[in-house]
Amino acid sequence: MQTGEKLLLSIIELGGYPDFTPLYQRLGYTVERQTSMRKVLQFLKKNTPAVIVAEFNYQSDFRDRTSSLESMMAVVQRLPDVRVIVFYDKEQAHQLARLEARFLLAAKLAFPVTEAMVEETLVKLR
Repeated sequence: MQTGEKLLLSIIELGGYPDFTPLYQRLGYTVERQTSMRKVLQFLKKNTPAVIVAEFNYQSDFRDRTSSLESMMAVVQRLPDVRVIVFYDKEQAHQLARLEARFLLAAKLAFPVTEAMVEETLVKLR
């Protein structure tokens, strides 16, 4: 899939929230779903999604990073048209702020994330 097509990359590493794939499709996106950052990085070598929806999972055992999202964001920052939406736990907001200090996020949504919240965010990004 090439830039300009409406590809949405959904990254679900932990989950625990509704599957928003039907919503993404209803809004006109072709959905690619990945469950590991290693596979996401491989996917991004060959594809440029319009939107990436990912979870922020703080990992205190990382010495130089807050989460595996930083690896992805390092790639995405070279793709200026890609919009990244992050779902996060309010208790991890201060850790997410460290990520935001280095990388631009299109939106961040605190759990519990609802379909209405996701739809409103995606409509604004069009």
